[in-house]
Amino acid sequence: MYTLGINAVFHDSAACLIKDGQLIAAAEEERFTQIKHGKRPVPFSTYELPFHAINYCLETANIHLKDVDHFAYSFDPSLLLGDHTGQATIEIPLEQGMETGPSKWTNPWDPLFLSSIINAPRQLTDGYPHHLQKRFKGANLDRSQWHFVEHHIAHAASAYYPSPFTRAAVMTIDGRGEVATTTYNLGAGNDLIRLGQVDMPHSLGLLYERVTSYLGFLHSSDEYKVMALASYGKPVFINEFRDMIKVFDNGQYTITNERLEERFGPARERNAPFTEHHFNIARSLQFVLEEVVLELVHWLHRETKEENLCLAGGVALNCVLNARIRDKGPFKNMWVQPASGDAGTALGAAIYTDLQQNKQADKNYRMPHAYWGPEYSDTEIEKFLQWAKVPYRKLQNIAEETADILLQDKIIGWFQGRMEFGPRALGSRSILASPMSPSMQSRLNVVKDREDFRPVAPAVLEEDAAEWFSNASQSPFMLSVFDVQPDKANLIPAVRHVDGTARIQTVNGEQHQQYYDLLKAFKKKSGVPVLVNTSFNTLGKPIVCTPRDAVECFWSSPFDALVIGSYIVEKTPVGTPVL
Repeated sequence: MYTLGINAVFHDSAACLIKDGQLIAAAEEERFTQIKHGKRPVPFSTYELPFHAINYCLETANIHLKDVDHFAYSFDPSLLLGDHTGQATIEIPLEQGMETGPSKWTNPWDPLFLSSIINAPRQLTDGYPHHLQKRFKGANLDRSQWHFVEHHIAHAASAYYPSPFTRAAVMTIDGRGEVATTTYNLGAGNDLIRLGQVDMPHSLGLLYERVTSYLGFLHSSDEYKVMALASYGKPVFINEFRDMIKVFDNGQYTITNERLEERFGPARERNAPFTEHHFNIARSLQFVLEEVVLELVHWLHRETKEENLCLAGGVALNCVLNARIRDKGPFKNMWVQPASGDAGTALGAAIYTDLQQNKQADKNYRMPHAYWGPEYSDTEIEKFLQWAKVPYRKLQNIAEETADILLQDKIIGWFQGRMEFGPRALGSRSILASPMSPSMQSRLNVVKDREDFRPVAPAVLEEDAAEWFSNASQSPFMLSVFDVQPDKANLIPAVRHVDGTARIQTVNGEQHQQYYDLLKAFKKKSGVPVLVNTSFNTLGKPIVCTPRDAVECFWSSPFDALVIGSYIVEKTPVGTPVL
């Protein structure tokens, strides 16, 4: 049985495919279109389905759309239709602001938004791009095949079912779903039981988004930059944020009286200089977010009395918050979905629907790694390099020869194996460098054309992690920070953030053998089992997907070398005569 999961409502459009209870493919639309986040989260874009990601999933299984048994869409429009349920037509404003009389809608564009969602099955069979018709043309969907799954159920399912736990408390926090913004669930075997929820307009995710915009960044995109910025500030505005957020003893909270410009002055313009004032706002927001979520986590622990916690939703991508929950929270174990943002709801919706249809007795969904995207053979890679007339040579020992290049303090693009699912580059589509030079962090920010305050992250051999990072354990998805061990700080200055932490990725041979071998080779030659790992992309672009993407990014950026499959492409040093 094939179950296709789809996320298309807000942003981070994605698709995944489950075959007989096992995940076989998952990818975000942005990787194929090279449009960051796939699209912007506005009502006018809701009709856009992730056709390229869906095509990849079908291609992986070598099936046609008509071979899919069930379709799981991670949003349930019935929760918003109200009195309009069952109606054949719906009124859409021709020009917003010219409506007369009261409206039953929260937003005048809700009719357009919901109409696009309800018609998604028809758009899937009729709206595919012409060049993808091989796996779409001629398909017809029966109503019984299509399942609208509540957004936060999809988040919760993505967090609990692939986790290593058979029982767990589950918390999801994001900007918004249909109505809910925060939900609490109990996972027990194959059951997912809703314990409570916080509804719109009260949303920690949306508050973080609004401050992101206030600080001159792009909301629903750049929240991680605010988290990085926070490390440079002091929590001098915590009372202002505490005044906005009121937490109650039943898992509920309210957010009111934001008035950001009234409280903090004019918003920062994009590309304007950062000041201590901006740092302090970001730090205060992060401080109070951690404070509030910890209070909610303690309530959930009292309510469930479980020892395991699962997290998903966009807020769960905040690795500093995750570390605070890990270190100060009441749960013994924690697992965070690596695709915690909306992309992960495609997975959650598919798993939830698959369970409903299969009625299987055992909880057997597992996600030991995040490598569920496309991969390219050496034959395919070499064929492209030859076609593009790119100079290259074949490596005899990929790990050893790449480690030698990295020891020369060079920056490489690293393209190996199946692409990652989720926002983190985890050694398949990465930019790698030595962590031993203090200047490497700033050099990488120049290479990627990004803000100078942005940290870069370390990949470390799993067996050596605790020796280099305090109390480090398995952390394969780069979703939590750890303190750099004091006696190692001077050895890896490039990956130590201004606050003394690092967002680590632990690597073992079962997850990614080629990546693991490179780290082992680098350790053998340098004594350091750590490499800088940042995503293989540049400003405003998604992580690369194909050999073409990798070569284009490499040649248009100041990298030194590209290791792609078994091949290496190197640039001629500046000043070398061209023959």
